[in-house]
Amino acid sequence: MKGIDTHNKGGGLGVSSVYLTAISTILGAILFLRFGYATGMLGFFGVMFIIMLGHAITIPTALAISEIATNTRVEGGGEYFIISRSFGLKIGSTIGITLYISQAISVAFYIIAFTEAFEPLFNWWKHKFEFELPKQVISVPALCLLTYIIIKKGAGMGMKLLYIVNAILVLSLLFFFIGKPVTGDGGEHVLIDNFKFLNRDSFFVIFAICFPAFTGITAGVGLSGDLKNPGRSIPLGTMAGTLTGLIVYMLVVWKLAVSAPAGQLIADQLIMSKIAVCGAVIIPLGLASCTFSSAIGSILVAPRTLQAIALDKSFPVRRINIFLARGKGKTREPFNAYILTFLIALVFVIVGDVNAVAGIISMFFLITYGTLCLISFLNHFGSPPSYRPRFKSKWYISLGGFILSVWAMFKIDPVYTVLSYAAIVILYLIVENYNKDQKGLVNIFKGSIFQLNRKLQVYMQRNHSRLDDDEEWRPAAICISQNSFEREKVLELMKWISHKHGFGTYFHYIEGYYSKQTHQESVKILTQLIEQKERGNSLYIDTMISPSYTSAIAQIIQSPSISGMENNMVIFEYDKNKPEELGRILDNINLVKAGDFDICIFGSAAIPMRYKNGIHVWIRSGDEKNANLMILLGYIILSHPDWNKSYIKIFNISPAGREEETKKSLEERIAAGRLPVTLTNIEIVTFVENQTTGEVITAHSKHAGLTVLGFREEIIKRDPIVFFDEFRGIGDVLFVNASMSRNIE
Repeated sequence: MKGIDTHNKGGGLGVSSVYLTAISTILGAILFLRFGYATGMLGFFGVMFIIMLGHAITIPTALAISEIATNTRVEGGGEYFIISRSFGLKIGSTIGITLYISQAISVAFYIIAFTEAFEPLFNWWKHKFEFELPKQVISVPALCLLTYIIIKKGAGMGMKLLYIVNAILVLSLLFFFIGKPVTGDGGEHVLIDNFKFLNRDSFFVIFAICFPAFTGITAGVGLSGDLKNPGRSIPLGTMAGTLTGLIVYMLVVWKLAVSAPAGQLIADQLIMSKIAVCGAVIIPLGLASCTFSSAIGSILVAPRTLQAIALDKSFPVRRINIFLARGKGKTREPFNAYILTFLIALVFVIVGDVNAVAGIISMFFLITYGTLCLISFLNHFGSPPSYRPRFKSKWYISLGGFILSVWAMFKIDPVYTVLSYAAIVILYLIVENYNKDQKGLVNIFKGSIFQLNRKLQVYMQRNHSRLDDDEEWRPAAICISQNSFEREKVLELMKWISHKHGFGTYFHYIEGYYSKQTHQESVKILTQLIEQKERGNSLYIDTMISPSYTSAIAQIIQSPSISGMENNMVIFEYDKNKPEELGRILDNINLVKAGDFDICIFGSAAIPMRYKNGIHVWIRSGDEKNANLMILLGYIILSHPDWNKSYIKIFNISPAGREEETKKSLEERIAAGRLPVTLTNIEIVTFVENQTTGEVITAHSKHAGLTVLGFREEIIKRDPIVFFDEFRGIGDVLFVNASMSRNIE
């Protein structure tokens, strides 16, 4: 991209910069303006619960950030960079844009709160001139001045200002802690009520208002591109700022609870000024300092997030990426991103409602924090070898942070939570549409799925026996064929079996010795087969290179199933117009029988599949072992959507005079197995004089969608070609030989 340096070279900022940016945002507007109100409404223990819950979300997030930051070089973009390099640019851009918006709105939030420090001025004006002066006369110029300073002087000037305002902040808090209680007319005994958990129904409403107080923990991370050593500065600065904020919050709430009655805490948003020594001056000055410093932290971070997103070319319009990514000077200050951030902040400054803006910020920051915790958890669970952070958290801490983030969002406002996630989904779809070549959702859980699959495989191997729990039997079928591109029907059969109730693995057979050439051929063929596999197809596909058909079969029947259970069925296929293909199948039947596999031989006809004509299952004398497996396979195949409007029809060839007995036995078997076969689809067939089995079956099933027939081992020993050729006159046939009788109850 011309004119854009996509490689952030970093700057000279260190641990103190991260710490000061974080702590100046943590000890901000909410501390001065809303903690008194919260203490009056909920009591000391209610606000302590808010602080604990807030830090139960933010501390895991701080640990996750520290961990991820020590695993790889964190460049410009802070949280966005971490998310995008962990989840891919599609997810990173989606979360990054919402993160940027919340950071930009935070600028407005802190400027609005900064204006509250001038409450004595507004009160004087109203008393003097008898009309209210709009607070925008302070907030709008303050925003313009701040933006001008940062654009003109850059991050370095912003950090110098932070040193000054943090010094004032510390002084104002010190004067507050040494101040005396304000008990009102009721005396000190009224303060007892402050140490109860009050108004529990309002807890999450107040939590939403107060949560921005905890969002400052990640403010310093946004300076990542300007840090000399992000891997050291981010963990130390972030954790130090988080712990400092936690301690100060608890002390402030305690001081408020012992210093003023609930009524005054609720009514006066600057109650701290009544408690502190020289409070009328020092508390508004401290509020002005902390809110202005928080605004500085936010306006330093937000444009850098936006610039990093643009550098990754995530926006659909190339000119937008170029415009927003452009920087000035050696440190690549995000000039254009500053301007856009200013405009967004200006809109919300004009709105001027602190509580409304706080609620918006809370929701989007909770999404970001939950995502960061999820990244850490997935890296722990997936255990990729490349994940070797020097700073390590615990997987359960990260998982807890993620769950609490989502839970808190729903408790604050379920409707707004759903709308927030819906907005993110829509945003993701837009990003995906314009960035199809980038890593997306498919790659997010790859490592975790690998670990989960591995654990399930081992568990099932330890606790599953192919010969036990016969009533829970399901097919785990394997098939091998050289004709993957010429004959699609066997792939369709495997797809039907593996759709809902079974598992299927299909091997494309490549005859030859394993070499670089045959390996490259197998990779090419596998890619083609996977690409042509339709969406929703549960069949697993692989290739097999072997010098002979027999050796290939020997390999696949010993290969483990991806389902976690042992393979229990082998499916062969041949073209019914080429009966000579049966030869090598029959030569290997005994090899497969040695492993106690069920055997199916699929004879495909040249005619298209006729689904509406049903699945015909034929039961003959000698099929005692095969019958239940044949019926079960018919039911399993019928569950696929391809057979949605079809049916199973069962034919039972009965000796003359025993038709009623045979029908009753078959009906009982169907009822016991709860199979979807109506009584009208059960037909008892007897031989007409001089008719062969093939003629009887052909007469009834010539136009069937699929015919299922059993065959016994004795047929293989005699003249099997004659037996299989007897059914050339009907469509597709699945010949079934069960290794043992299956239970369909």
